[in-house]
Amino acid sequence: MSAFPTCDIEPLADDAWLLRFGDRLDPQLNAAVHAMAWRLRSAGAPWLREIVPAFASLGVFFDPEIDPARVHAQLQAMVEGFEPGASTASSVPARTVEIPVAYGGDFGPDLESAAAELQLSPQALVQRHCAGDYTVAMIGFAPGFPYLWGLDPALALPRLATPRARVAAGSVAIGGAQTGIYPRESPGGWRVLGRTPLALFDPEREPPTTLQPGDRVRFVAIDADESARLHEAPRT
Repeated sequence: MSAFPTCDIEPLADDAWLLRFGDRLDPQLNAAVHAMAWRLRSAGAPWLREIVPAFASLGVFFDPEIDPARVHAQLQAMVEGFEPGASTASSVPARTVEIPVAYGGDFGPDLESAAAELQLSPQALVQRHCAGDYTVAMIGFAPGFPYLWGLDPALALPRLATPRARVAAGSVAIGGAQTGIYPRESPGGWRVLGRTPLALFDPEREPPTTLQPGDRVRFVAIDADESARLHEAPRT
């Protein structure tokens, strides 16, 4: 496969360039974004300050003391020499993180209605949601909120007609063709199936987010007692 013919490098800020790989939600494009992010980190350029992956673009922040044209030239060379084939994307190291989830009841107020809409039993919906092999496409909307690829297309659900004013921290939900986790209490319109006792965002941790772009995620169903135990356990 040839290098990206449509990968444009655009100015994002005085100290940042944006690598735009496309303009659609596409798992292959997202895999290429993470492959390029890994390549940039591995290169160890002294001017690199931060990399911010999105669905189909990559923000590259650099030392403001460095000439932006110099950074642009190096990025251009990397783009031109980058082959985003399956072997490249699959070679990117990725963690697998298990997320325990208590489904239904007060933890998942939309589980029953979502299952009925999908013509499934609540237990079958939980099983199929847990069977997914998910990838963190990007972190966005709120600090630590993971947008996850990998939802079974048959489980796609429309957002609520009227968003909730409050969605509990840790809520695991489906919005359209994606699933995600609310890291903190916030408004939201996704269909809440359950809740994890894990803290996905803590500004006092390093890094502050539990999940990182490119991570693999598996959901594991737990009961209310296990959720309470994990919630009360000391956090490192």
